[in-house]
Amino acid sequence: MAANGDGFPLDTEQLRTLAAKVLARAQTAGATAAETEVSQAVGQNVGVRLGEVETIEYNRDKGVGITVYLGQARGHVSTADISDEAIGAAIDKALTIARYTAPDPCAGLADAALLAKDWPDLELYFPWALPAESAIDLARECEAAALDLDPRLRNSEGANVSTHHAEFAYANSAGFLGGYRSSRHSISCAVIAETTAGMQRDHWYSSARAAADLEPAAAIGRRAGERALRRLDAVKLATRQVPVLFEAPVATSLIGHFVAAASGGSLYRKASFLLDRQGEEIFSPLVNLAERPHLPRGPASAPFDDEGVGTRAREVVVNGVLQGYFLGSYSARKLGLSTTGNAGGQHNLLLASGTDDFEALIRRMGRGLVVTELLGQGVNLVTGDYSRGAVGFWVEHGAIVHPVEEVTIAGNLQEMFRRIVAVGNDVDRRGARQCGSILIENMTLAGS
Repeated sequence: MAANGDGFPLDTEQLRTLAAKVLARAQTAGATAAETEVSQAVGQNVGVRLGEVETIEYNRDKGVGITVYLGQARGHVSTADISDEAIGAAIDKALTIARYTAPDPCAGLADAALLAKDWPDLELYFPWALPAESAIDLARECEAAALDLDPRLRNSEGANVSTHHAEFAYANSAGFLGGYRSSRHSISCAVIAETTAGMQRDHWYSSARAAADLEPAAAIGRRAGERALRRLDAVKLATRQVPVLFEAPVATSLIGHFVAAASGGSLYRKASFLLDRQGEEIFSPLVNLAERPHLPRGPASAPFDDEGVGTRAREVVVNGVLQGYFLGSYSARKLGLSTTGNAGGQHNLLLASGTDDFEALIRRMGRGLVVTELLGQGVNLVTGDYSRGAVGFWVEHGAIVHPVEEVTIAGNLQEMFRRIVAVGNDVDRRGARQCGSILIENMTLAGS
């Protein structure tokens, strides 16, 4: 089919018509229930390094995911070919898989009573008609702003400007049909600072639904350059027990570990230290975490989840007490609970801020480690054991005294969560998990 004016292979009506047609064909072929998602995306990415164009990439994709049920036996296939013949063949394959799959009493569509109705426009689609030449100019401006900052900034990993537009239609045989368009654009830069003592790299980026909400390209470049410069002449530290302040962009990873442990898949597999902990105090009493799926232009806003279940605002942690998990229909049934509208993931998790900014948190810490980058994946969700490489700064008498490298911070997430003594108001709002810097009163710092 011909592309429409937005660059998508299909227009919205064609997308929805195709979704409805897939369901009808699946049921005609013998499925007792079925669901499908028809999606399409277009985008562009431009990369510049040392002023020269390195990459110009375009994508224009479409695909169909099909799930069929024979009673409670499930079969799933996907295809990028949306021709009638390919879809018919995909449905046949899905039914074959279901016939050879053992019935699962927890399998099936979401409860019809929970499916979304009359959802709001969350302002998620802001197309950016950015010619490649203009994207190249922005990337060059971003990188130049970094490299011009200081003669010690001698090399670059490049600057990138990307645009992404997507649309999907989800439908199931319980009567749900819905979808929407969304966009996500970004500008990023990574540069390398160098002295006779060695080299240090750092980066910065901005990401938003609308191009108008992005930080200026030059500001992103300067931030990347400043972050690389401040890491020069880093030293190692001896092993000790110290307070640790996670800078906001890395503090979000702590919320990410919580989400992974509180998600249905980890819970019903008994691979989480949070199993059967709902209603218990798992964080410091000052921690309050809310899910807000209906924020206009939110990076993880959605009116319904991947099963069509309506999303809703809720309090996930109140005064340190776990109020609920992140569940889709299948995991909820496995656990004997109800779906929370999180099939596909969480939606805009917001950690309530304290009154201190980043500098005030450093003063409050007095002596300890500021972490600005984490390395490795040493996290065990079954036990909560935590050990990761870290880069950052050493603090004495409430002030940064020098950068630090090649250290490891270790602890246990269960203890770390309870030892949170402050959350900053320097909130990083670029992703699905939004929080300020997090100060933990004590961790093991393993050095040389």
